[in-house]
Amino acid sequence: MLRERRKVIKGQTLLYIALLGITLTMMVMLSRCDQPKAEVSDRPSGGDTLDIAIEYSPITYYSYDDTMGGFDYDLLRLIAAQSGRPMKFHPIVTLSRGLEGLNDSTYDVLVAQYPMTTAGRERYLFTQPIYIDKQVLVQRASTGVRRQFQLAGDTVWVVKCSPMHERIEGLSREMGDTIHVMSDPTYGAEQLMLRVAAGEIKFAVVNQSIARIMARKVPGLDISVDISLSQFQSWVLRKDNQSLCDSLNQWLDAVKANTALYEQLNTRYFQDTQQ
Repeated sequence: MLRERRKVIKGQTLLYIALLGITLTMMVMLSRCDQPKAEVSDRPSGGDTLDIAIEYSPITYYSYDDTMGGFDYDLLRLIAAQSGRPMKFHPIVTLSRGLEGLNDSTYDVLVAQYPMTTAGRERYLFTQPIYIDKQVLVQRASTGVRRQFQLAGDTVWVVKCSPMHERIEGLSREMGDTIHVMSDPTYGAEQLMLRVAAGEIKFAVVNQSIARIMARKVPGLDISVDISLSQFQSWVLRKDNQSLCDSLNQWLDAVKANTALYEQLNTRYFQDTQQ
C-alpha cells in the first residue's frame, strides 16, 4: 500500500511539474504577444517609463486566467497610480535573466527573490525593505534532516545567481565541513521544490514565503529547517541609479502612509504564509 501511494504521489507531482512548465511557457509567450512588435526583443521602453523585470512566483507576480496579481506587482501598480510614473512589466522565469537585463540596462528595476546581503549591496542598490523573509531547506518528509549540520557532505540546490549560494557557503565555513552547492540555471524556486518532491534532487533552499505556499500544494515536503535568519527582501537597481532608488523609497513611504490600503495588501498576500 505504501509503495502504491508513493507511486501515486510521484505521478501527481510529475504531472504538476509538466503542467507548471507548460503554463510558464505560455505566460512568457502571451506577455510577448501583448507587446508591440518592436518590443518583442525586450528592449528598454525609453522616456519616463520604468522597465520592471518581475519574477513569476506566488508572492511576487502571477497570472491566473485573465487576472494578474502578486504582492510586488500590486504594490508597484499602487506606486504608479500615486506617482504618475508609467511602468512596464517584463515577466521573467529565471533570476539570472533578470540580473543580466538589469546589468545591461534592459531593465531599470529587478523584482525577484533576491534577499539583501552584504555581498549583494557591494554590487547593487536596494530599496528600503519590501517585506521580511528567510531561507529554508526543502526536503522530502522522509529524508529526516532536522539540523543544519546534518547537511555536511550533501548537495543542496539553489536558483542560479541567488544569494542562497553565499549563505550555504557561509554555513559550510561555520560548520567546518563542506556542503556542496549546485545552481540551477533553468528553473525558479517553485520548480526546485517540485524536483525535490519528485525525487530528482535531495535538497533545495528557497525563500520561506514561497516554500509555505508550495508545500500546501505538493504533498510530502518538509520545510521546517531554517537556513538563514530573517532577511530583508527589497527591489534591486544598478549602482548608477541612485536617484531612481531614492524616488522608489519616497513612493514606498507614500504608499505605506496609507495604512489601511497597505495593510490590506499585506493581509491579502501574507496572512496565509504565516504558521
